[in-house]
Amino acid sequence: MDTKTTTEKTGESADAAEAAAPVEETTAVALDKQDAEPATAPLDADGAAGEAEDDEDDELFAEAAAPASAGVGGAAAAVVSAALGAVALTGTWTGKVVSERETLLGQIKTSGSGTPAQQISEIYGDAWHSTALVNGVFALIALLVAVLVLVLPGRPAWVRSVAVAGAVLGGLGLLLSVGTYFDLFLSLPTAGS
Repeated sequence: MDTKTTTEKTGESADAAEAAAPVEETTAVALDKQDAEPATAPLDADGAAGEAEDDEDDELFAEAAAPASAGVGGAAAAVVSAALGAVALTGTWTGKVVSERETLLGQIKTSGSGTPAQQISEIYGDAWHSTALVNGVFALIALLVAVLVLVLPGRPAWVRSVAVAGAVLGGLGLLLSVGTYFDLFLSLPTAGS
């Protein structure tokens, strides 16, 4: 009987082991299926799954791609505006050439005849005003480019900072050019002084 009881117990153990094996295999297969199946997005009010997530992904991708192409042009325009603003304050080669041309024309007009006041106006005043006009044009271009960069959205902070610097330099250059052109800061000297 002991042998029979032992055999029965051993048989029961084998049956239990065989019964447990399919359960473990079934559980392993179920876990594998969960890993293989894609996760489903929750349904929204209309029953559409994942459309909001796709839209968000598309917007993020567009935002990531747009600054790369638009950022170069905006950065270049900001730097150009700052450079033009600095040039408007310091003067340009073009302004010097225009000034020398006006000086030469004034000398030709007043050679041999002309009052001292007319000579001062023709030789020096016109050259001075021409230089102010050329510098004012550079300042205006700098100001317009800087404002264009600042108005367009999606620019990095450093590009906006450089554009603000260009706008300030352009505005200051324009102010000085207008003041010089209309003799607001310094007037032309007179013949008697």
